[in-house]
Amino acid sequence: MFTEMNDRAKAAMEKSTKVGEELTEFTKGNMEALVASAKTAAKGAETLGQEVAEYGKKSFETASAAMKSMATVKSPTELFQLQSEFAKSSFDGAISEASKLSEAWIKLAGDVFQPLSSRYALAAEKFKSAAL
Repeated sequence: MFTEMNDRAKAAMEKSTKVGEELTEFTKGNMEALVASAKTAAKGAETLGQEVAEYGKKSFETASAAMKSMATVKSPTELFQLQSEFAKSSFDGAISEASKLSEAWIKLAGDVFQPLSSRYALAAEKFKSAAL
């Protein structure tokens, strides 16, 4: 009887140890996915920040050039023409940049959540197999 209890206790201990090791590995994988996700987010935010800064610089240069050309006009008609061309190009540029940035943010969000999504799928699979 004592031998049987000892064998059962030993089997339970081995099973608990195995479950603990699996849980540790799973948690380690989760942390690695979280770190990868954070790195992707930081790099993506840096890249997008640089793009916004470049667009701001380009816009400022374009506006400065437009103001210089408007300062040399000889008639109100020429001024209104330059002003409307500048307004149209600025608006078109802003719409284009906004579209580009929104696409980049959407892609970045997908890239950031991909490692976490993979871990979630693995967790769901493990719980499913454990339930069976």
